[in-house]
Amino acid sequence: MNTEPVIIEVWNPAWAERFQKERQRLHDIFSTCGVTIEHIGSTAVPGLAAKPVIDIMLGATKLEDIEERIEALTSAGYSYISGFEDQLPQRRFFILEHNGTRAVHLHAVVKSSPFWHTHLAFRDILRNNPDIRQQYENLKTELAAIHRHDREAYCDAKADFIQGVLTTFKDNTIAGNAS
Repeated sequence: MNTEPVIIEVWNPAWAERFQKERQRLHDIFSTCGVTIEHIGSTAVPGLAAKPVIDIMLGATKLEDIEERIEALTSAGYSYISGFEDQLPQRRFFILEHNGTRAVHLHAVVKSSPFWHTHLAFRDILRNNPDIRQQYENLKTELAAIHRHDREAYCDAKADFIQGVLTTFKDNTIAGNAS
């Protein structure tokens, strides 16, 4: 279990710069297989307070492209965390630490997967809807105070809000297309 406390910081433009640097390193590792690398999570949403951990989603054509590069990722400093594959078998998860603190979460998935689409959709909803972004920030701040020493509980407690937003926008999109 991760013992780092859940700390929410005000949005920092340096997060985008950190993503770009890491994106280049990952591109170098995956240069021969045509991956797409996206900045996801709260640090990818300008103006949104977040834990200062850069979430990166790497989309490949097939999981084998990712699995063939696990050794290269570990050589680049990433730790491969296979334990979550029971819950999310379609994702390969890696953590990069700086000075003993989590700096990057790398979610490597197939580009056509539901994981890929829902994470991009939620990021884009937050980027384009200031009211929802503020509601989410308020929730995160409240949950960080309640679950300061339990990241898993913190993440689990956000799930209903995230699912509700995704469902609302999916339903609105469908309704909008029907008219």
